[in-house]
Amino acid sequence: MTMQSVPGSSGYLDLFPERRMSYFGNHYVLGLTVVAGIGGLLFGYDTGVISGALLYIKDDFEVVKQSSFLQETIVSMALVGAIIGAASGGWINDVYGRKKATLLADIVFVAGALVMAAAPDPYVLILGRLLVGLGIGVASVTAPVYIAEASPSEVRGGLVSTNVLMITGGQFLSYLVNYAFTQVPGTWRWMLGVSAVPGVIQFGLMLFMPESPRWLFMNDRKVESIQIDHLSLAAEEERVMKRTVGYFDVFRSKEIRLAFIAGAGLQAFQQFTGINTVMYYSPTIVQMAGFRSNQLALLLSLIVAAMNAAGTVVGIYFIDHCGRKKLALSSLFGVIASLLILAISFFQQSSDPNGIYGWLAVIGLALYIAFFAPGMGPVPWTVNSEIYPQQYRGICGGMSATVNWISNLIVTQTFLSIAEAAGIGTTFLILAGIAVLAVIFVIVVVPETQGLTFSEVEQIWKEKAWGKNNNIESLLVQGSQS
Repeated sequence: MTMQSVPGSSGYLDLFPERRMSYFGNHYVLGLTVVAGIGGLLFGYDTGVISGALLYIKDDFEVVKQSSFLQETIVSMALVGAIIGAASGGWINDVYGRKKATLLADIVFVAGALVMAAAPDPYVLILGRLLVGLGIGVASVTAPVYIAEASPSEVRGGLVSTNVLMITGGQFLSYLVNYAFTQVPGTWRWMLGVSAVPGVIQFGLMLFMPESPRWLFMNDRKVESIQIDHLSLAAEEERVMKRTVGYFDVFRSKEIRLAFIAGAGLQAFQQFTGINTVMYYSPTIVQMAGFRSNQLALLLSLIVAAMNAAGTVVGIYFIDHCGRKKLALSSLFGVIASLLILAISFFQQSSDPNGIYGWLAVIGLALYIAFFAPGMGPVPWTVNSEIYPQQYRGICGGMSATVNWISNLIVTQTFLSIAEAAGIGTTFLILAGIAVLAVIFVIVVVPETQGLTFSEVEQIWKEKAWGKNNNIESLLVQGSQS
């Protein structure tokens, strides 16, 4: 299957600006987005499913119940794998293409799911979590770039955000599956093993999907790529400028360095404002709030996950109508307020167990998700898919995703321990302080990229690095680096 007759791809609408495309304007591109986004579904399912499975893993393995460190390791070992997968995923994408990277991610993920389902002890379970993480890491780099490179600029944000919708949808599905298997023998084994199914489905569908047209063009496979003059001209410019780039080259080029700081900073703040403490540990947080029943904790967490998915749908609309920067800022202001509510509820909950403050904590969780999901959920991934030039897109995307996973690991591995040492109210207060720093970062560092072509975004960084009137100096500096 080729994309030779696909109108609505990047460049087509720039060549014919009167043809404004809507989110549903090209069913082929939307279908490609959904298939690629199954990687996001795997990402979301795995991050969500462990929160419920952990309740039953503790029941089966006494050593896990007695050790917060072992619980944190079971949760976070997938993140260790994701760090490795994301770090290598950029290179895999650049060398072998987006399609093969996705197929590889599926194979590794399915293997990890089967190992987890059959694990005889917590240590084999941890190995399975590592394998699953490797697949998630590669997918987290590949899907946003693959979607962005096939998307028209004016709906690129919404289409890339569809991958985030798949993530939040996967998290909701995981809570639904968790709740469905609460009364089934082998509870957590089914919860973890079911994740192999979407991996198999994506592998089968991806065999019939095309490679990214920009990747094909840049790798001298023009016959297979989109035959559109504008894309050819843009890609030819990129090809002329292209050279083999490495990790250190990202920091040698001033404009690329600025772009990476913005992209990686957004990814770090996405995690350090606490989203995955909420998604991994929401049943545990609900129990800390005074609701001791496993089933009730999972049911309340299911509602939180549903709000996460619904909020992402809202974000898909607003990201291309209001812009990335405004959406991120409004999201962060709501996150700060929600974290303060959570902090207050837990400070007061100890003096009023099972009272109004327990419910206030649940409301705080729901508000947190309602504000986070439309903005800080999709914005970091969307921005990172569009702010780097072609020759840096794979490596910078991989590096920024690695920052995301490292930040995720730090927060996840320390959340329960900090909550035990300082109190969960203080923990949420710390997260609120980090969210304030995130607001400042977005205002100062992150540019607005709404509706811009890749070339226009690249020009933003050149102007930030060298000034509007210093492009000649920029070219001279880059020439000396080549």
